[in-house]
Amino acid sequence: MFNAQYFRTFITLVETGSFTHTARRLDMTQPGVSQHIRKLEQYLGKPLLNRHGRKFTLTETGRRSYDYAIKLFAEHEHFRHSLDNDSLDSGECRIASPGSVGLMFYPFLLGYQQMYPGLTVSYSFAFNNEIVQDVLAGRYDLGIVTDVIKHPDLDYELWHQEPLCLVVPADFTGTTLNDLLGLGFMNYSDGINHASQLMRANFPGEFRSMSHFPEQGYTNEVSMVLDAVARGLGFTVISRLVLETSPWQRQVKEVSLPNPVHESLHLVMPSGAELPRRYAQLLDDFRQHRRHALYGYSEEPSFG
Repeated sequence: MFNAQYFRTFITLVETGSFTHTARRLDMTQPGVSQHIRKLEQYLGKPLLNRHGRKFTLTETGRRSYDYAIKLFAEHEHFRHSLDNDSLDSGECRIASPGSVGLMFYPFLLGYQQMYPGLTVSYSFAFNNEIVQDVLAGRYDLGIVTDVIKHPDLDYELWHQEPLCLVVPADFTGTTLNDLLGLGFMNYSDGINHASQLMRANFPGEFRSMSHFPEQGYTNEVSMVLDAVARGLGFTVISRLVLETSPWQRQVKEVSLPNPVHESLHLVMPSGAELPRRYAQLLDDFRQHRRHALYGYSEEPSFG
């Protein structure tokens, strides 16, 4: 029969190299230590030790059993801590978000994991509808979405608002809405919706619909759309999270507009679910981090 205490005794024996020291550390008798090792060998069906008087060396089975036992107890401790919903620095974080959010939030979580080794992170980059399905199926505890898809088994909470940015090639010198029409639009999954909101707020007398803008291309991966803009193929409208994490941010520029528009980020979770406290700390710290980063952000010259 499997007995975790036999493995614990064996680990201690290997680490101390002595039956006497093992007995003293575990508050056992030496015959008790010997019995645990003998029972473990009977369970495994192979010897663990080559005995040389009072000394011993490990057999191949002994070496493999020691490695297994170390992993076994490490996983046990991780599992035990993961059950503590009050712990801020241990347990698993299972989160899904669109790429526009995850480009910055996922590295932020990994930084947390470095500070708190008791945390593990399972993160999925997905579209809104996929995130909703994953949360409903229990594959993730928490989703971050840019669009509320109502469902009776889900609760939503407004979490954060991220500025939308009108982004053009670095050498673009246009100054009017007609210049943007001539440049054309680079689209992505939320591109039309974001661009419509920003244009309507800042060009109310001129803007009619994004259908008037020639679509120069489409990608379902928002992080790649700035590659096309950097090549001069069109303009786009993205959240500042995407702009700040893009490898092409020096090959494009943000056009400053008088009326800011924000993308709303919502948390989605199963109805009535009570998330462990570690989630609240992570979410609040990231939101504070973004507020600090956005405060005093230097804008490009105004678009007039």
